[in-house]
Amino acid sequence: MLDFVKQIRRKINGFIFHLIISGVIALLLGIMIVWTDFLLRLVVGLFVIVIAYSFFYGAYKIWWLKKEIEKYLKV
Repeated sequence: MLDFVKQIRRKINGFIFHLIISGVIALLLGIMIVWTDFLLRLVVGLFVIVIAYSFFYGAYKIWWLKKEIEKYLKV
């Protein structure tokens, strides 16, 4: 039980760290938007890619958590 809780806690902390890093990247990209039109296009494209990556990463983490819960409960 303790190992299961540790794994979940570690994965949730990793997910939180990922969200913080994504937020910092989004903030930096948002700051670059104000400079030029080319950077605006580049930043918008990169922002969309970062958001897509965040969705895939979140889906993977939720899938992993579901798998661990099923393994623990032996469903």
